[in-house]
Amino acid sequence: MAGNPKHQTHHVAVLAFPFTSHPGSLLDLVLKLAPAAPHVLFSFFTTSKANTSLFSEPSSSFHNVKAHNVADGLPEGFVPSVNPEEAIGPFLKAAPGNFMRALKDAEASTGLTVRCLLTDAFFWFAGDMAEEIKVPWVPVWIGGPHSILVHVETDFIRQRVGTISSTGGGKQALDFLPGFSRYQIPDLPEGVVTGDLDSPVATMLHKMGQKLPKAAAVVINSFDDLAPEIDNVLKSRFKRLLNYGPKSLISQSPQLPKDDSGCLEWLDKNKPASVIYIAFGTALTPPPHELEALAQALTETGFPFIWSFRGNIEDFLTKGYNKGNLNGKIVSYAPQMQVLRHASVGVFLTHAGWHSVLESIAAGVPMICRPFFADNMLNMRSAVAVWGIGTKFEGGVITKIGMVKALELVLKHKEGKEMRDKIVALKNLAQQAVESNGSSTHAFNSLVDIVTK
Repeated sequence: MAGNPKHQTHHVAVLAFPFTSHPGSLLDLVLKLAPAAPHVLFSFFTTSKANTSLFSEPSSSFHNVKAHNVADGLPEGFVPSVNPEEAIGPFLKAAPGNFMRALKDAEASTGLTVRCLLTDAFFWFAGDMAEEIKVPWVPVWIGGPHSILVHVETDFIRQRVGTISSTGGGKQALDFLPGFSRYQIPDLPEGVVTGDLDSPVATMLHKMGQKLPKAAAVVINSFDDLAPEIDNVLKSRFKRLLNYGPKSLISQSPQLPKDDSGCLEWLDKNKPASVIYIAFGTALTPPPHELEALAQALTETGFPFIWSFRGNIEDFLTKGYNKGNLNGKIVSYAPQMQVLRHASVGVFLTHAGWHSVLESIAAGVPMICRPFFADNMLNMRSAVAVWGIGTKFEGGVITKIGMVKALELVLKHKEGKEMRDKIVALKNLAQQAVESNGSSTHAFNSLVDIVTK
């Protein structure tokens, strides 16, 4: 997938964070920018492991996007463990030098000087790189507006509540932050006031929050009417805020994802708004006792479901547990957006990652949230307490009783209908934002202007 410098007069360097869904999210945006700016060569820099998985798909072939590998910073013979931070620390330590060297090599091989840095927002050091080579820095935040504000305001939050080792934390409200009156200390991502504040990820996010106000523009996968109060604060902190989403409504890919497991055909046989869609993202899975509680609740209620589960579910359920009693499909992969938009899906059981929350909104499907880490708790609080489009579990973990209660609340009771009405109203606002004269379309056009100047 080589770029062709003969046809390109402009060069943008794209720096991707090579963990979880980050590189794919940034590439999605680049693949939308590429046809809008055919004279620009987009050099996409990340580790060879991330590039190999991203660029194996034929749908990602634009003539003006070229992959470049960056060293991962890991010692030879490194064996990854369950903890991703073990690989993130060395990568970040080596990243500024590795990216700068790769960027210079790309300039030499293409004969085109880099004119803009489009990067994962995590890369606070890209602001220094951009200053050094005198080009604009445009960071892309793949989370939502609430979480980015928390990272920008980390010093202020620490000043107000201390760190949890010294205050105990409790359920203190964060009402000293504009738009945060319904949020509490436990909703904050670890590393803001709890946990190891000096871990590689906590340090990276803290530095990022301090550096983002210097960026030419900050790009977020959100839309203007979703969190206007938060956006107003962000606009006062940043030179420019560009909400270009929801990404799932503006996908550039001409072909729909494959449905090898026949999810959509199976959904066709079910009643409207009756099916549970279950997916906990790519990073973590609930522990075995929660998976078992979920399976027991599904058996007891008999609600039909599609469960997207990587790995073998039998390894997590007790021996002798009869999967045959379940009224649904367990698949290794489901085309999530197509499933959520199917008329028979009535609720989404999710970890409340930002992409999943936005896809639920774009499809108009209420959520049951079981958050794990990072921004999941903030997103859950937004969905449940602010927008009224979902519910959560008492105590934060799945129990059989809690699961049955949540399913019946959303699928059978009037509260579920109220959630659906509220999320459909948000869905309509999201749809308006991505229309030809919508706010997200204007933001995307502004982004094209900034990166192609």
